[in-house]
Amino acid sequence: MSTDDTALPETVSYPSPAGTAATWDHPVVRRVSQIRQRLREIDRKHPRLLDAGLLVVLIPWLCVPDLVYQENLRDSGEFSFTHLPWPWLVVLQAGQLLPLLWRRRRPGLAFAVIAAVFIVQCVLGVWLRVGVAVLIALANLALRGRPRQLPVASAVLVVPMVLIVLRLPDEVSIVDGLFFLCTTIIAAAALGLFVRVRRAHVAALHDRAARLEIERDQRSQLAAAAERTRVAREMHDIVGHNLSVMITLADGGARAADMTPERGKQALLMIGDTGRQALGELRRTLGILRDSHHDPDATQLSPQPRIVDISALCARIRAAGPNVVYRTSGQLDNPDRGVQLTVYRIVQEALTNALKHAGNDTRIDVTVTAEDMELRIEVQDTGPGAGSTPPGSPHGHGQGLTGMRERAALYNGTVTAGPVPGGGWGVRAVLDLTPLTGLSHTSTSRAGGVA
Repeated sequence: MSTDDTALPETVSYPSPAGTAATWDHPVVRRVSQIRQRLREIDRKHPRLLDAGLLVVLIPWLCVPDLVYQENLRDSGEFSFTHLPWPWLVVLQAGQLLPLLWRRRRPGLAFAVIAAVFIVQCVLGVWLRVGVAVLIALANLALRGRPRQLPVASAVLVVPMVLIVLRLPDEVSIVDGLFFLCTTIIAAAALGLFVRVRRAHVAALHDRAARLEIERDQRSQLAAAAERTRVAREMHDIVGHNLSVMITLADGGARAADMTPERGKQALLMIGDTGRQALGELRRTLGILRDSHHDPDATQLSPQPRIVDISALCARIRAAGPNVVYRTSGQLDNPDRGVQLTVYRIVQEALTNALKHAGNDTRIDVTVTAEDMELRIEVQDTGPGAGSTPPGSPHGHGQGLTGMRERAALYNGTVTAGPVPGGGWGVRAVLDLTPLTGLSHTSTSRAGGVA
């Protein structure tokens, strides 16, 4: 046998999504769905009206034929049923139809009344089409009643079913008759349970969709709040630092303008350079808020200062007046860009606070040390110089210290600040450089996404 003749296993074909959509778009299906929707709306707005409409449909279908043709069933050769006067028939019919009016509010009571009348009917040996109401009541009990009531109700209906089977012709087996009637009971209960389960499933889906929508909105709000906080922190670092330098330079230039005009001109040039640098950082920071999917250069919009840039930062502060001494120790090129940005911003904020509160006649010692898996930052000033009265509140107030602590917390770090012996103020930060699986990238992106 050739390879082409090899028998292949029969493939199972499933209806395509297009075929399923075509089925649901069929005019008949759409019409039935529209009618169902309208009935549900009417039932939701006017439930009693629909209950009354059910009786209007059942009375001519079940009651009238029994009143007209009851004589045909009297002691026939095939069936042995009892004939009753029409007033008694009306009573039996009403006892089985009227309780359907409160089947929604009291499903157990409605079934109990209908089943009791139905048993009386079977004991009297009367055949009435309205007996189908007991199956409607059973399905309604399965739909709206307590689950523990359903087995008891189904067992109760076995008694009248036995009485009905005993009046069937001898040609019909009692076992076959009971099987058929009991199957009818099971079918009615199963129909009610099916509708109940389906409604519960749909309600659960609606509830889950509502909760997911709420969670989505909450996540969006939290993400927006986190983004606003991050941008606000970056704006504070950029604008606050450069403005402090510019104010100090402007004050110094104003004092030196009369005695040494060259120093005043130099201060103005430095103010211009600082302002341009601040404007550039501000533009790049705001530029990252644009959608990177529509801006191919978005990755170049995020300024990423590193530890190596702290030297230039200290030079700018030193130009404003303070004596800044910067020392480093250890391998400072190994930390990722998120850690380096965090170190830069902490040092920047500490220097800004020192310049703002200690004045330009002070000494600031900056030390950055990397040892094992720990990185330490120390920024300490000697306080205001003799006769200097710098404006501002004590170091620990404002949003700067909070921002430093938030940045350090991304790397399980801590920030402490307070006065030091001999005068002055010190800021100490410790960052944990231990890589965390699944968290290091997140921390990097959060710390390094905005500068």
